Amino acid sequence: MIKSCYSTSYYVETKSNSMAKLKAVAEALKDQQLSELINPAVMDIDLLYQLHDPHLVESFLVGRKPLASLQGFQWSTALRDAVLAIHAGQLCAASIALQDGISSNIAQGFHHAGYEYGSGFCTFNGLALIAQQHPDKKIFVLDCDQHGGNGTAEFTQRLPNLFNYTIFGLRFGCRDFDHSIGVMIPRNTLSFEPYRDALLGGFDRILDWQTDLIIYQAGIDCHQDDPCGGSQWCNDQTLIQRDQMVFEFAKKHQIPIMFVLAGGYQQLDRLVELHLNTYRVCHEIFFAQPQVKPMVMSL
Repeated sequence: MIKSCYSTSYYVETKSNSMAKLKAVAEALKDQQLSELINPAVMDIDLLYQLHDPHLVESFLVGRKPLASLQGFQWSTALRDAVLAIHAGQLCAASIALQDGISSNIAQGFHHAGYEYGSGFCTFNGLALIAQQHPDKKIFVLDCDQHGGNGTAEFTQRLPNLFNYTIFGLRFGCRDFDHSIGVMIPRNTLSFEPYRDALLGGFDRILDWQTDLIIYQAGIDCHQDDPCGGSQWCNDQTLIQRDQMVFEFAKKHQIPIMFVLAGGYQQLDRLVELHLNTYRVCHEIFFAQPQVKPMVMSL
């Protein structure tokens, strides 16, 4: 089974389903035996001080506004503990993927966080955190959230071993840099083909850069029914096709990959089902037993 990092500390009630879906997905994965849940260790806070402006980190830890709630959530000690646990899960999942080839963190809330600020439900940048902690590894973020990964793009200028490739329908202030490429797919696009071409372009970059670890932001807020960004090209089946392409590519080229849930803002039951589809596709590609044809004996 897929090893997935998760702690009950990940969940805290917020104004969206961003945190509630983590608990629901974890419970469904356990019930359906799609994943082995791994409880990550306690977060070393010094690592966040190394990654971000210390004033941002300190403000969040003690609840000092406005920085403590700049990401869009009301600050509480429970929110603080959830964010810290989720980032510990990022480091744990990355280590598992580098060892086993595949892992996930049942988490979201990273790619809009810049060095000095949180934004868009993202407090700290757990994608850049992995690059910081593995300076000898080339970390490639394949960001398929509907909103451009602007915070990660900025961190590519600080971390030379970080590459950001973000495919989006809403720019969210995302800019291109030497190691950050954004591809916009207009939301009124009817066909999956432009998105498919963008993915193939990302795959070429992964190979050219000789990537050591792919971090896949498997966002579902591009789904046509999502209230925070849906696109016409995107439905249940095209999301499955997207996931198939990503996991098949990683397996074929033997590049370790870890994935996170990223965005999705529909009703909770739909969110869970769409995220579970990503796990089902991953399980089928990495863990399904190949069918063995019966041997025919010739006389």
